[in-house]
Order: sequence, then structure tokens, then C-alpha cells
Amino acid sequence: MAATVEELYRNYGILADEKEDLSKHKDAYQVILDGVKGGPKEKRLAAQFIPKFFSSFPELADAAINAQLDLCEDEDVSIRRQAIKELPRFASGENLPRVADILTQLLQTDDSAEFNQVNTALISIFKIDAKGTMGGLFSQILQGEDIVRERAIKFLCTKLKMMPDDTMTKEVEDYIFIETKKVLEDVTGEEFVLLMRILSGLKSMQTVSGRQQLVELVVEQAFLEQALNPTDADSVDRLLQCTRQALPLFSVSESTATKNVHSTRFVTYFCEFVLPNLSLLTSPVAELDIQLEVLKLLAEMSPYCGDMDKLEVNLNMLFEKLLEFMPLPPEEENGENAANEEPKLQFSYVECLLFSFHQLGKKLPDFLIDKISAEKLKDFKIRLQYFARGLQVYIRQLRVALQGKTGDALKTEENKIKVVALKITNNINVLIKDLFHNPPSYKSTVTLSWKPVQKAEAAAIGQKRQSGEDIGATATTKKLPTNLPRRDARQIYNPPSGKYSASIGNFSYEQRGGFRGGRGRGFGGRGNRSRGRIY
Repeated sequence: MAATVEELYRNYGILADEKEDLSKHKDAYQVILDGVKGGPKEKRLAAQFIPKFFSSFPELADAAINAQLDLCEDEDVSIRRQAIKELPRFASGENLPRVADILTQLLQTDDSAEFNQVNTALISIFKIDAKGTMGGLFSQILQGEDIVRERAIKFLCTKLKMMPDDTMTKEVEDYIFIETKKVLEDVTGEEFVLLMRILSGLKSMQTVSGRQQLVELVVEQAFLEQALNPTDADSVDRLLQCTRQALPLFSVSESTATKNVHSTRFVTYFCEFVLPNLSLLTSPVAELDIQLEVLKLLAEMSPYCGDMDKLEVNLNMLFEKLLEFMPLPPEEENGENAANEEPKLQFSYVECLLFSFHQLGKKLPDFLIDKISAEKLKDFKIRLQYFARGLQVYIRQLRVALQGKTGDALKTEENKIKVVALKITNNINVLIKDLFHNPPSYKSTVTLSWKPVQKAEAAAIGQKRQSGEDIGATATTKKLPTNLPRRDARQIYNPPSGKYSASIGNFSYEQRGGFRGGRGRGFGGRGNRSRGRIY
């Protein structure tokens, strides 16, 4: 039988006035619990009164929590919010994981104010018992409905970094790591990225050993023990996203060679299974230049590569792939093939491949001297020389186009693309000069064109124009503008027409996301976990 407003106030008074033994007024508390069966006014009062005396009636704990839970699911949003607001008062002892579980399920609400109330309640009990709260959250991540799982993961991703150090103890972080490993056994691509973000933010993961543990997790997800199927978009997607997650974790230091997180397994995999199938790769995103994206990732990883078992074989694969993008010069102008089209110079591809070859070449400096034939070396130098000639023309054209431009003038889309084009050509120029040394040198340092430059390297493009030769000699330190084009812009620079103007535009900046939504895509299909209310 539902209690009336008057009965609720009367029984509330009985409990509030009792100074010694509240437990003898069990009947009064039961009347308050019955308030959830009344109308809106009775329910609002019950939502406030039930938690106030909850701790005094342990034998009615389940009934009280269930009564409050009924209010959390009421049709009246104001009643739901009031009930949710009071839920943390039930979070004590063995009840806390259950309350955390309930609140996690309530994250599925579509009402923004109610959703924020749930978030606030979860944060408050997190500060009471972080590990217990984690138990409720991970219970739903592992077993809950898809929408609950998704929002619980996002809650952890956004809120954990805001928790104070005295809450995020080593015990709590260890628990998060263990439970996250369980979740990673069956995830979608988007979930994988969010979970790696959670783990990467833990204090315990900031050490070399911590980052190495994270790399091991990524290696498991990347399936590096299996050959890549280049025509399967899901497999390619998985490899791209795993590599992107691993990249920030790699490190190298000459002074502490044993305390590094190396990229060797990823670089080896790219050389053995990706480069040979580069032209066959199926893009997970229609507008993504998958070949360029893969080559960029390889280039970014190459400086962190450690000792490699099959260095010569992998370096040779990289060398052969580089040759594919470095054409031989055309026939003499008066020759029978004079009318043939000029070879296309694909600068973005060459920058990536040349940088990767330069990085791995340091580990086997006699590769171009002793490991390839004299005829092949001669062929390579002819290609380098032809490419270098084209570079000088482009560099001069770009310098002229950008001369005198500063500030807002450099922010136009066309000029931002020209700035990047200049960075690409300068990088290639420097690397080619190194390889032309006798013996080849691997000492020069360049910053990949798509990587952010330091503020100290702010633009000075509009200063006095240098010759192409001068630019090449100083490209490692030349000041360049920081306002590079957005990666999702896909803007192509079309240079002035001329002998070498075939394809300076063969570069683009891609969106580095690329996950496709939907269960069952990318990282394996999670079955439908919907099972209704499981409080």
C-alpha cells in the first residue's frame, strides 16, 4: 500500500527525533520505502528520505536500494534526477560496487541533465572507493549492453585523468590495467583507441617498463605473427590503428641503449609483409591514400628501430621499393622517345621511403657499397641525380612563390600547401646529398614534413631567397612556418608548368583517424550484449 505525503512526513519525524536506537523503528522506515508506490510528491519525498536513514537498517538494505532504483527509472525525469543524486549515499562497504554498477547502467540515458547527474554521482563514489567503483564500471564494460559499454569506456577515458593522485593509487592503476586487458580480448577499433588512451594516461605507464607493457598489448592486437592480407580492409585498418597507438610509446637513447622501447617488430613487419604488397593495400577509408599513409607510419617508426634479425633483407626490400618511386631520366630530347611524357616525381612517397632507408641504413652503412652490385649502385645514383635535378627546380619555384610573404599571406590554403611542399623537397634534397657522399653518409637529420615544427622555427620564408643548393645545405635548420595544412584537407599543390613540373602535387595530408563505426568491423565483432536491466 502506497504511503501518503502526511504518512511520509510523520514517519520521517519519528526517525529524525530518535536519538538512540533507530533500528527499533523498522516499521517507520518501511512506510518511507512504500512511498515509491505513491504519486509524484510521495516519490520525491521517498527519494530524499530513503537514503537519509539507509545505514540504520542493514536488514532492509536490499529493499531500500531496489526502492531507490525504481525511482531512478521513473517516468518523471525530475524524480529520476533526485533519486540519482542521492544514490552515492548508498555507496558504503559491500554496497558500493553494486551502486557503481547501477550508475554505470544509468549512463545510457538520453537526457543530458540526467546524464551529467550520473557522471557526478560516479565521480563522488569514485573518491570514496576507486577500486570498488572500477569493479562496477568494468562489470558493465565486460557484460553490459553496447551503449552502456561505450559510455562507460568514454567515462573512464575522460574522467580518470581528472582524479587526484591520492585516489589513483598504484593498486587502483594495477586493477585498471588488469581489467582493461580483459576488455581488449574483444574490442572494436574505436574501443581499442579509447582503452589505450586510458592506459597511456596512468602514472605507472609513464616509465620505460610501463610503455613496453603497452607496446606488448598493441602487438597482441596487431596480429604481427600473421601475414597481412592486403586486400582485406579490416586487416589493414587494424594494422594502421595499432601502429598509430604504438608510435608515441617508442623511444631511443644512445646513452641508455638497454632502456628503450623499440619499434623493431613493427618495422620488420612493414618491411616483410606491407612493402611487398603496397600496391595491393585496400584502404579502410575511401578518401585515404593508403600507400602514403603506410609509408608515413614506417618513416615515423624507423628512428626507433633496434637490432633487426634480417636487417640486410629488410633494407634491400626498402631499397627496391624506393627505386620504384625514383624514375630513370627520360630518353634524350632528340631521341625517338622525345615525345614521351616526363616521369612523375612522387615527392611525398620518396620522402618517406628515403627517410626510412636513411634511418635503417645507419645500422648497415656498407649496404650501398658491399651488399648491392656496382651496376645497381650506378643505376641508383642516376636516379638520385635525376630526382635531385627536379628538386632544385621545384625548390627555386617554391622560394620565388613564397618570397616576401609573411603572416596572413602564408595562411592562405595555397601558400600553406606550398610551405609543406618546400619542406618535403628540402628533406629529400638533404637525404640525397648524404647518399651521394663516398662512402654514403647517414649523418644528416631532418624533420619529416608532416611533423609539427617548433615555435622557434617560425616562418622566415619571406626573407632573402636562397639558391636551391644553399637551401639543401641548410635544410635541417631552415626556419619554416608552423601553420601547416590540416591533415584532413587533402589539398594538392599544382606547380607551375615546366620540365620538372609533372607531379609536385603528389602529396597530401590525410585524416589520421580512419575507424569505421559499427560492431563487427575493424577489431572483430562483439556480439549483441543486450540483456535488459541486470541490476
